[in-house]
Amino acid sequence: MKNSSESPARRWVSYRSEIKVLDCTVRDGGLMNDHGFDDETVGAIYTACVGAGIDYMELGYKASKRIFAPSEYGVWKFCDEDDIRRIVGENDTSLKLSVMADAERTDYHEDILPCDQSVIDLVRVATYIHQIPTAMDMVKDAHDKGYETSVNLMAVSAVREHELDQALEVLAASEVEAIYLVDSYGAFYSEQIDYLVKKYLQYAAPAGKVVGIHTHNNLTLAFANTVEAIVQGANMLDGSMAGLGRGAGNCPIELLLGFLHNPKFHLRPVLECIRDHIEPKRKELLWGFDIPYMITGFLNQHPRAAMRFNAGEDRGDLVKFYDMMVEEE
Repeated sequence: MKNSSESPARRWVSYRSEIKVLDCTVRDGGLMNDHGFDDETVGAIYTACVGAGIDYMELGYKASKRIFAPSEYGVWKFCDEDDIRRIVGENDTSLKLSVMADAERTDYHEDILPCDQSVIDLVRVATYIHQIPTAMDMVKDAHDKGYETSVNLMAVSAVREHELDQALEVLAASEVEAIYLVDSYGAFYSEQIDYLVKKYLQYAAPAGKVVGIHTHNNLTLAFANTVEAIVQGANMLDGSMAGLGRGAGNCPIELLLGFLHNPKFHLRPVLECIRDHIEPKRKELLWGFDIPYMITGFLNQHPRAAMRFNAGEDRGDLVKFYDMMVEEE
């Protein structure tokens, strides 16, 4: 028997059956190794996602081979159908598969096949505010080919409010099914997430669209900000195993699954994968909270400067990095 004194705050999330979780370990984590994960690792993540009851797994990018030389990247930069099927076969599971396509960096007309010729289910278009016209054409192309679609509107912490309103108005009128709030620089606090999710929903909900959340952990707020987004009505949630992702990484999916208290999710397969395949890569890939990433987060800057610094001979000289970044402000 349930305890009648149990608070609504403890019960409410179990009834949000519309919540979907997307694992972006391979795609976002691939930004730390040029998308060079081997088949064993990708297969283990796939198996863990299936066993854990996760809704979507993102395999990587659909990047243009004219812009990005295949000899310089792993196969998950391009997600060719043969490479995907080598891991998942026909994917006769409840797990849906996703790829991301960057606006102006993908030959989407040719490289994204009709849905009935692919095991991919969801095409996520990533776009900066000035690329919205291209992103809308990409969404229409994917929608017309039969895919689910979403748009990840990036770097909104650096976007003027009136421009964001205009972008959301365009997105709400498009074919896209989910609109993602993305904390690209890991700079947001919970009150900003609160405000922005409500704003996104003002445009998305009347048009029958879902709001998603994708966070970065520069200020160790990725999980907290994801929870705040859930509370305010976000229903597409990104996370990665052990937080593996670009720079400071993402919301750890193991925290997210534990928080949701939904019996459809199972934590043990994720923990096994983290133990056997993710944590052994930490010394090599160097993701996660780190003071240079914290500094770029405080300054609302892309973490590329911190990534370069951490790969250089001055790594560890935190004051030098801080002074360098402040001088550029």
